[in-house]
Amino acid sequence: MNGVTGRMGMNQHLIRSVLAIIQQGGVRIGDSEVIMPDPVLVGRNATKLEKLAAQTGVARWTTDLDAALADENDTLYFDAQTTDRRVESVSKAIGAGKHVYCEKPTALTTRDALELYRLADEAGVKHGVVQDKLWLPGLMKLQALRDSGFFGEILSVRGEFGYWVFEGDIVPAQRPSWNYRKEDGGGIILDMFPHWRYVIDNLFGEIRALSCVARTDIPQRWDEQGRAYRATADDAAYATFELKNGVFVHFNSSWTTRVRRDDLFTMQVDGTKGSAVAGLRKCLVQPAGATPRPVWNPDVDSPHSFHDDWMRVPDQRTYENAFKVQWELFLRHLVLDEPFRWDLREAAKGVQLAEAGYESAERRAWVQLPNLSV
Repeated sequence: MNGVTGRMGMNQHLIRSVLAIIQQGGVRIGDSEVIMPDPVLVGRNATKLEKLAAQTGVARWTTDLDAALADENDTLYFDAQTTDRRVESVSKAIGAGKHVYCEKPTALTTRDALELYRLADEAGVKHGVVQDKLWLPGLMKLQALRDSGFFGEILSVRGEFGYWVFEGDIVPAQRPSWNYRKEDGGGIILDMFPHWRYVIDNLFGEIRALSCVARTDIPQRWDEQGRAYRATADDAAYATFELKNGVFVHFNSSWTTRVRRDDLFTMQVDGTKGSAVAGLRKCLVQPAGATPRPVWNPDVDSPHSFHDDWMRVPDQRTYENAFKVQWELFLRHLVLDEPFRWDLREAAKGVQLAEAGYESAERRAWVQLPNLSV
């Protein structure tokens, strides 16, 4: 597990996924058999690794990636490093014959992302990419509504993601400073558009074209050592996606917005027979038969509470951590060869959307999204 001293790698992947799987007794695949991961922590900072190993009880750690990859007993390589380091390390792991599972985006360019897919495919190793939001309770409820025909014909989708990330001078920033330096692989488009790609592809349809505006609203921030630096990456993006089935999807992504909505991420789906608003965990619906008939009158305060017209979708099952759910699916794919469609080619689609977003923002024009070919 490379890069697990970072926030995402440590919390979501090591502690809440792999260690949680170990603590539950592994992934059960039969009456007398389980898949039990045995992690090796890999990174560049020995002090951080030693501290993390002591904190988590993981016995094995190293700063020598080559030595870790040389051990034939360890068959899976996981990567949660910063994006600019991922291609080199994943390529090295594939060359060592390791199966690969990694965070997104898998590369800074579509060409490099597709090259990782080609290398893995030709090497015959199994490969997957983290697409965690598909297992968020809110989006799983939304998918169930779609599958049941609740929406009728889907007309449009609107997504709002973001929050205020402090500059770091007075209040410490709650995201790493590299996120705001383009030269280090930062930028909200590269960070979030790969998410929007798999969410849209899996829930609503394939993207035909997009129009995007990118901004760097906060030009100066302060890093983890309190030093001022120039923000060179985009911290807000406003995009409209046209799908091949005619649906329009709009997403606002921003680290420079203050939240006045139900969650840090919300998505509204409007259809001919009903609408739904999903957050990370909750989902609310308004069917056509229960839709109010509002009257526009800007001269008086509205006596109607529009929030009260929505009904909450109940929890009809138990929802586990989204990262852990996908880890278990990939481990079953690795050991039992069960289907796992979220591979490195799917990862390349996310990078492709990010690149198209930057192209659209630069040209101030709609950009077509062609099918990917290796």
